[in-house]
Amino acid sequence: MSYTAAIAGHIRNLPCSRYGGRSSPVENLARAGGCLRCADRIRQAQADRGGGPEDRIVVKPNFVHPDPGIAKHREDYALFVGRLLPEKGVRTLLAAWEKVGDIPLKIAGEGPLLEEMRPWIGQRGLQHVELLGQLSRPDVYEVLREARVLIFPSAWYEPFGMILAEAFACGVPAIASRLGAMAEIVHDGQTGLHFTPGDPSDLAAKVLWAFTHPELVEQMAHRARHTFESKYHAEENYEMLRNIYQIAIDRAHTRR
Repeated sequence: MSYTAAIAGHIRNLPCSRYGGRSSPVENLARAGGCLRCADRIRQAQADRGGGPEDRIVVKPNFVHPDPGIAKHREDYALFVGRLLPEKGVRTLLAAWEKVGDIPLKIAGEGPLLEEMRPWIGQRGLQHVELLGQLSRPDVYEVLREARVLIFPSAWYEPFGMILAEAFACGVPAIASRLGAMAEIVHDGQTGLHFTPGDPSDLAAKVLWAFTHPELVEQMAHRARHTFESKYHAEENYEMLRNIYQIAIDRAHTRR
């Protein structure tokens, strides 16, 4: 049975109604005054906006399933995966690559900025930048597993950033904007590096550091994989979800 099916079956069978019958655990979580969020900074932001007491907002991150595994060897390239949109920091990414020299960059994805990016790459002589287009999920994992680092230059407050968890599953550290959930998921100097959002010079400096300190980046890769196993693996998330719903059940019963 898949973890998705197991979670669904567990949810259906929870005896959690305070009204004498069976009802949805999500309903009981709401009755208990709680809600789920996928990152602590999102929880804090909701509490700051008056969206409920912080102790009633529970953090449960997303998970990656099936486990894509890690590569036997790395290649010397950086990777971006995502929609080619202004808010994803694509212009910052290309401007940074004008400063990093001959470090290869692969860009997987499509979007409105694609037609702007093609001439930019040609006119600025960015011969080490390769546009891969839209890839299937298996192909994303294949190119991700062999990357030295993932680049996540988003300029807006991402609520989670699933590709970060997927990179960690592949044992790949990330260079991410110091913004929103990205700054929480990526521990600076431990599972990747932070850079100032929208600052191509700072991003270029972090990329150059990563490619001139391979042993330290390999240590980050091991820590990234460990983070996946402890936080973003399906089995761990299943237990998190069970515990959260049990808390909701207990709180709902105490409010009778």
